[in-house]
Amino acid sequence: MIEVDLPRFERLLAKALDTLPAAFAEMLDNIAVVVEEEPTEEDLRLVGLDPEEDDLLGLYHGVPLDERGAGYSSLPDRVVIYRLPILWICETEADVVREVRDTLVHELGHHFGLGDDDMPY
Repeated sequence: MIEVDLPRFERLLAKALDTLPAAFAEMLDNIAVVVEEEPTEEDLRLVGLDPEEDDLLGLYHGVPLDERGAGYSSLPDRVVIYRLPILWICETEADVVREVRDTLVHELGHHFGLGDDDMPY
């Protein structure tokens, strides 16, 4: 585990965002990316995980593009990046940037309607 305080983690998140391909970066226009310390038990149960055994690196909150109807609100969807679970599995800041990037790509996949089994991360 690497020790990284919240301000430094947010800078590493910004670095990870900078490494996304331009096409992905453009897709973040109406998606808020936020950092939280760790998922709640409710977050874990929401995605079918056991709070006693499992952890979560990120979570997409929103309506996937392929499920939106004509009356969809323009409020931004959210991708939550969980700081502590990411730090628990990383040994270096480079690992953190890579893991945050992979988590962002995974959660953006949910934005496009992909399931967990459909994604490379």
